[in-house]
Amino acid sequence: MVGVIDHVIEEFAAEVGPVGPIAIQGGKTRWSLNGDPTPEARLLSAPSGIVTYKPEEMIVTVRAGTTVADLHEHLKEHGQRTSLPDRGGTIGGAIAVGENDLNVLGKGRVRDAVLQIRYISADGEIISSGAPVVKNVSGFNLHKLLVGSFGTLGLIAEVTLRTNPIPVENTWLTADSTDPMNIFNSLYKPASVLWNGETIWAHLEGHKPDVENQKKTLSKIGNFEEIEREPELPRYRWSLPPANLYEISKYKMGNFVASIGVGTVWAEYPQPKRIADKGKLIIAERLKQQFDPTNRLNPGRKVGN
Repeated sequence: MVGVIDHVIEEFAAEVGPVGPIAIQGGKTRWSLNGDPTPEARLLSAPSGIVTYKPEEMIVTVRAGTTVADLHEHLKEHGQRTSLPDRGGTIGGAIAVGENDLNVLGKGRVRDAVLQIRYISADGEIISSGAPVVKNVSGFNLHKLLVGSFGTLGLIAEVTLRTNPIPVENTWLTADSTDPMNIFNSLYKPASVLWNGETIWAHLEGHKPDVENQKKTLSKIGNFEEIEREPELPRYRWSLPPANLYEISKYKMGNFVASIGVGTVWAEYPQPKRIADKGKLIIAERLKQQFDPTNRLNPGRKVGN
């Protein structure tokens, strides 16, 4: 892999070492989402700091322990951002969880933003995957595999991310609506469209003329009014096929807010555990065996729980 690995990452790899159960802690905003690390696991924090930033190429390389807030504050000076959700956590934590931002339709998916990852393997070695370029590269997309792996396949140390421009104009609008797909299909690249069965919220971003045109489109559909921000979201996060939108009443979720066109629903009650596909389980078990045969990386966590 082309590129110089700095001494900070080498020190982190040495700290991880080749033996003993180990877990990485960031901001702990999603700490228990897929199980807690076992008590014997040694807790470490990933190194922090922005390594390189090329605003003209819209690429930033940052260490995993850096908070998303600090990164976005730095990028803001050049009118840019990333697709990572800013919930008080770290870069590594956001990628390990793989949960997209509320405005995923506008900002893009986390997995698509990751161009390169340097991680520490179960053997304590520094492994690199991907390349710090926006164009497609050949080779295995191991860096994509680590997104959403909860640190069970490798401990993320450094990441190269694609950035995107902060929109000049953005606004939230709301109105009563029982047909969210009509709203969704009428808009051109909305940042987010939310619905709770009775009310719809639309987040519009972009150049001012584009946003104004979309406002005019909405005014022809309903009595939309501007509001300061998105609605309060219920506690639990569900994943459902977007096509199941109109069957949502059959699920025992209580009050809900659905992200239209995405498949994410925030609900009053937790989503029941689903029967895992046997084929997917076999693949997951084989991957774990290949990447971490002694189960030392974040033991106690299991992807898909």
